[in-house]
Amino acid sequence: MLFTGLAATMTVVTVAMPLLQRDQLGRRMKAVALERDLMRARERERIARGSAISLRREPKAYMKKIVDRFDLAKHLSTDDAKEKLTMAGYRGTAPMTVFLFFRFVTPIALFVFSLLYMFVITHFDQPAVVKLGVAIFAAYVGIKAPQIFLKNKISKRQQSIRRAFPDALDLLLICIEAGMSVEAAFRKVSQEIGEQSIALAEEFVLTSAEMSYLQDRRQAYENLANRIGLDGVRAVTGALIQSERYGTPIAQSLRVMAQENRDMRMNEAEKKAAALPPKLTVPMIVFFLPVLFIVIIGPAIMQVMDFR
Repeated sequence: MLFTGLAATMTVVTVAMPLLQRDQLGRRMKAVALERDLMRARERERIARGSAISLRREPKAYMKKIVDRFDLAKHLSTDDAKEKLTMAGYRGTAPMTVFLFFRFVTPIALFVFSLLYMFVITHFDQPAVVKLGVAIFAAYVGIKAPQIFLKNKISKRQQSIRRAFPDALDLLLICIEAGMSVEAAFRKVSQEIGEQSIALAEEFVLTSAEMSYLQDRRQAYENLANRIGLDGVRAVTGALIQSERYGTPIAQSLRVMAQENRDMRMNEAEKKAAALPPKLTVPMIVFFLPVLFIVIIGPAIMQVMDFR
């Protein structure tokens, strides 16, 4: 009777326990979905705020006045300056004005500062010709400084886009296979990819807008490739242009290009990992080996000194 009652009780408990437990999985999925929606809302607000600032920003009045007075656009502007500014994320005429202003002012400021520093502040014990040469070199650095800043900005932006581009192609492929148009797919991916790369989200938004008002999508694809300047993006835009021209399936092209870009990202990571041992050689020699020698040879040296 005791074992029968225990068995009956355990049976009732076994049947009733699933009914009494809460749906932990459902609650966790609901919390994750809510958090994801909040993250998307924050990223969209951040992208919108950044786009509004970049589009409405105007150069200072004194910058524009100096650029117009000395006609710096004719003397200091280069052929690829506007293209590089676009690749760095600076669009419109205002960034060009600011770039020309700093390219004109920076060498003069460094030249004057170096002369004051060497002739007035420190009084270097060197001939005047050497001091003048240092000042001229400082002016040359001032000429190259805006270009170096722009180059670093382009490199960082391209790195951000390169890391997020394969995932963006996967999302674009999913949207197109789901029956969405190319414009809607670009717009949807721009909303989703902002968590990984704001720069890529901005480029997709611009591409979607251009496809809406340009007569030919080919021009929008070419503008996307020119604004980013990456070989992987150029290959994808070329495949999209061919698909538009000859009517080939876009999904298959995107699937192949996504795999290629993912392989390129993995190869870059492997290249960086392979470059670590040579880079760690010098720090190991400088910092680890002396400490190792002290630990190994130190007690013997102390014993010899005590024996004497």
